Amino acid sequence: MNNTDKSLLKEISETLNEKAEVYNIRKNGQSIERKVNDYINIVTKENISGIDIYVKENTLFGIVHIPVIITESGLTDVVYNDFYIGKNANVIIFAGCGIHNDEHKDSEHDGIHRFYLDEGAKVKYVEKHYGEGKGRGKKTLNPTTEIYMKENSSLTMDSTQIKGVDDTIRLTKASLASNATLEISEKILTTQKQTAKTAFIVDLNGENASVHVTSRSVAEGSSYQEFVSNVTGNTKCYAHIECDAIIKDNGNIKAIPEIYAKNIDANLIHEAAIGKIAGDQLKKLMTLGLNESEAEEVIIKGFLK
Repeated sequence: MNNTDKSLLKEISETLNEKAEVYNIRKNGQSIERKVNDYINIVTKENISGIDIYVKENTLFGIVHIPVIITESGLTDVVYNDFYIGKNANVIIFAGCGIHNDEHKDSEHDGIHRFYLDEGAKVKYVEKHYGEGKGRGKKTLNPTTEIYMKENSSLTMDSTQIKGVDDTIRLTKASLASNATLEISEKILTTQKQTAKTAFIVDLNGENASVHVTSRSVAEGSSYQEFVSNVTGNTKCYAHIECDAIIKDNGNIKAIPEIYAKNIDANLIHEAAIGKIAGDQLKKLMTLGLNESEAEEVIIKGFLK
């Protein structure tokens, strides 16, 4: 890997190093490095682009890195990754994609990730997206995440779009069995004329299943963001969806909530707040010697942290 590759990896997967036990690094549509151990295996798919990740039952504190980097202008990379998490296993998965595009053709990565959690399995999934480059070619990232959770399983998803992504469509679908718990934290920054559309579709099928989604976003310049949530409670269950957004300059943000209770004991809540940075927040920081622009930057960084 050259210096550009290493820089991209640092942006999206800071904890990946030579001591990592399990990883698969994908560059420009091909796996270039891989390492597995006795508890976690990675297998290349035979008939389609992608990998299967198998985590044995009762695995404790497993850590997996599966970053993707693209440095080839004009490339459209589509990958299908399936995660099979064994009963009572506990694993952290670091994913994400970084695109470097100095040319004038568009570069795109579409990652379709499917999670199959067995009973009692626990997953923390960390995903970062980042774009850079001096060319006029777009940097496009379209992540799709499908989550299938059995009884008493849990998944925590932390998804961040750092900066530099021109267009993105982000789709997350989940189906939860009894006592399954899903927590999602999403943070998105758009600038200039960038667009970001994100949708969460969650079916709470098992008794006492729960989901908590927190989306924080900032739209600067003339960028546009759209947030859609669709949660269905089919039995006694709990859902709390939060959408908080800051508009700066001529940014636009739309929130489209939908919650559907199909059972008298389904407890579903949706909250949305969109607006500019509060004046009293700016004034407080400006008393510390910051100008207005610097104060705004501090607030935005804290909001998206």
